[in-house]
Amino acid sequence: MVTKRWVRGVVGGVVVAGVMAGTAGCDTPPAPRAAPGPTAAASGGGSGSASRPAGGGSAQPGGSVPAPDASPQCPEGGVRLLEAGGDAAMGLRVEGFQLLNCGTEEYVLEGYPEVTPRDGRGDRPEVAVVHGASGITTGVPDIEAPPQRVVLAPGQAAAWSVVWRNLVTDPSVPATTVTALEVVPRPDAPRLRLDLTRPLDLGNTGKLGTGPWTAVTR
Repeated sequence: MVTKRWVRGVVGGVVVAGVMAGTAGCDTPPAPRAAPGPTAAASGGGSGSASRPAGGGSAQPGGSVPAPDASPQCPEGGVRLLEAGGDAAMGLRVEGFQLLNCGTEEYVLEGYPEVTPRDGRGDRPEVAVVHGASGITTGVPDIEAPPQRVVLAPGQAAAWSVVWRNLVTDPSVPATTVTALEVVPRPDAPRLRLDLTRPLDLGNTGKLGTGPWTAVTR
């Protein structure tokens, strides 16, 4: 009959409408909130720790000067060693470092740092430490620059670099890996130790070149 067909149509329409209303009524989950941006890492502590500025990939060890630090953690002598990044190409390695004046007085540097490499056992390997890049490479400005007088006000830093070749020229001689550097910044200054986050893989060439102190510019 017409009446029964009309009733079935109404019921079916109500069911379909109910389903559609239920579907439309479901709350769509909101889009996830954006992840928080990166935060600055906390700075390092005493003389045995190292901070490496972001970036790297360049032989020039300049970059921004670390913020002044007059905390009790400033080593004896009023200066602290820092890693500053490096570069590597075809077996040639250049690594940069900085000396931060974390004291309260001016600190004067001249010439070259006195550098003593140490291996993982704390021994000094048979490595000749020379001034400049002679016998290692050419064309590294911060290594071959003439020595100059650098005056550091509190909070300022000076830069210096080392250069070497990661080559094994004699298979019978074990390769050398330097895991720490001991540095005397100037005559009669306390010796500083820097444990390296990126050891120096010297191969067995037996030579490490050092550059002079240079001023760090912003």
